[in-house]
Amino acid sequence: MEMINAIGRRKAAIARVIVNEGKGQITINKRDLADYFPMDQLQFIVKQPLSVLEVIGKYDIRANLDGGGIKGQAEALRLAIARALVMIDPECKKTLRASGFLTRDPRVVERKKPGQPGARRRFQFSKR
Repeated sequence: MEMINAIGRRKAAIARVIVNEGKGQITINKRDLADYFPMDQLQFIVKQPLSVLEVIGKYDIRANLDGGGIKGQAEALRLAIARALVMIDPECKKTLRASGFLTRDPRVVERKKPGQPGARRRFQFSKR
């Protein structure tokens, strides 16, 4: 199996992933998964596509994460891993699609409007 490249995005986060056959090592920005995402919840999010397909420990994953916050980065990485797994085995696409791991979440922060304190917030109205 050759190297498989995939990209995942969420909010402002971008994840570029390279997947090889290996022992299940996940490296993010040259750091270990547990080191980069200390929270178990975020590690769970990243490993979801692997656990659904029951291939944990079968592939080595190298990821390059950029932008956004930790939750957005974890979800971008989940999408990138799911896309890479589909490239490896197109049969698993149906399973990942049913779990919702192949859908890019389009929600992003609404921009701040000029003359206002925030995106929707208005300055306090004064009658007099």
